[in-house]
Amino acid sequence: MSIRLKLILSYLAMLVVPLVLLVLTAMLLAIVFQGDLQNLKNVYETKIEGLEENGFDRLIKHALEKDPGTLVDQRYLDELAAELDSRDTYLYIRSGNRVYYASPEIQGNAELISQLPGFKRADTRFVSPTKPYGAEFYQFVRYDFNSMEPVSVYLITKVDPFVYFARKYAPYLLVAGFVLLVLTNALLTIYMSRKIIKPLMVLRKSAMQFKEGRLESPVPISGKDEIGQLGTAFEEMRSRLRESIAIQAQYELNRKELIANISHDLKTPITSIRGYVDGLLEGIADSPEKSDRYMRTIAAKAAEMDRLIDELFLYSKLDLQSMPFAFETVNLQAFLYDLEEELRFELEKTGVKFVSDIQVDPEAGVSIDGDSFRRVLNNIIQNSMKFMDKPSREMLLGARTDKETWQLYIQDNGAGIPAEDLPYVFDRFYRAERSRSAETGGSGLGLAIAKQIISAHGGEIRAVSEEGNGTRIEISLPIVWRDGNGDEENVDLDRGRR
Repeated sequence: MSIRLKLILSYLAMLVVPLVLLVLTAMLLAIVFQGDLQNLKNVYETKIEGLEENGFDRLIKHALEKDPGTLVDQRYLDELAAELDSRDTYLYIRSGNRVYYASPEIQGNAELISQLPGFKRADTRFVSPTKPYGAEFYQFVRYDFNSMEPVSVYLITKVDPFVYFARKYAPYLLVAGFVLLVLTNALLTIYMSRKIIKPLMVLRKSAMQFKEGRLESPVPISGKDEIGQLGTAFEEMRSRLRESIAIQAQYELNRKELIANISHDLKTPITSIRGYVDGLLEGIADSPEKSDRYMRTIAAKAAEMDRLIDELFLYSKLDLQSMPFAFETVNLQAFLYDLEEELRFELEKTGVKFVSDIQVDPEAGVSIDGDSFRRVLNNIIQNSMKFMDKPSREMLLGARTDKETWQLYIQDNGAGIPAEDLPYVFDRFYRAERSRSAETGGSGLGLAIAKQIISAHGGEIRAVSEEGNGTRIEISLPIVWRDGNGDEENVDLDRGRR
């Protein structure tokens, strides 16, 4: 339930609950004061306390006492009854069994007339309780006096039971309503505080822990309302912050490893260069052949340093997404055949047996930066050749197409990659073999650079390997289909071009 709905319901409860409790309190008060609740019968039979005779009543009594002839003056009685009728009061006069006058409104109410008490004592006034007579509630005032005979004059008033009850218990109801309203609001405030304020305080405590860098404890999440959603967002933020800190720590560790590795890789050729330069300066190279060999060695070591620096610079540009790519759309089959020819020539010079298996749709095209893609293949092949430990070295290039992508794979028969190292081979600066020997040494950036370039082409790269049985690098890239006229038919490349 949302907080908005909770607040709306709480406000409605603040109105409805006091009203319901007020009604219940009124009924309870009736029981307390009257003893039971038999359809509020006894409540309506309660006598009105402190009812005083008004001037009109006294006028009627005086007129009838002074002029007994008015008892038979029909015109006078009709006028008197009409005046009383405007006040919801009716006139009834009788002496013994003789009825002198009865207002038309009560003439048919035999139950009321039959229960009117008779003459009791002259010069007395009697006020009846409110009671039901038939379907209505009435209260009457009886005047007994002696004229020529004992006469009783009844002024019968129709009473609204609810108005009567409200007037009777108004002070109690007001006090009870005020108390109920205060209690209801207090209870609802406490309830809403527990449902809203308390969870917010928990979130505030978690935020303070975040501020102090304590990200170990998960954020308590209660409910699915806005506060629960906020707690979920806080928990996600905590997880991401913790992950970010872990990644940052790993980056720092990688940076230190990079500095150590690059320092080692740069120091080795620099040491060699310095040694050969010192040999030249000290005259150790005392023949043209030796001097030429020293110079060639210096040039090779300088080229190795230059390659390391270029590799670092390239990866930095890729990592900062500032590497420009020159994409062009080419026929996939023709591109792969050219690539196959280049690789066959280069690998066979090094004594590696090269095999190709290219089965692609001749109508398929590819949007690619040729130089960058060749660098990817070169990095993969150079990495594979470092770990080819078998007498007969082999390399396989294969390609396939489906409706939306084309897959290229390069497989060798080298030493393979240990299972624990396989998930990290594309991480920057990661090297499964850490001896940094002359044969297998490197900065650990070759496959990381390959992954960055493939990602920029909108593709994916992964490694499949079994230790001792070689490694297979698989690349998946989107296709640009062409129609029969050579025009691009559908280009749906979601790549991060830079």
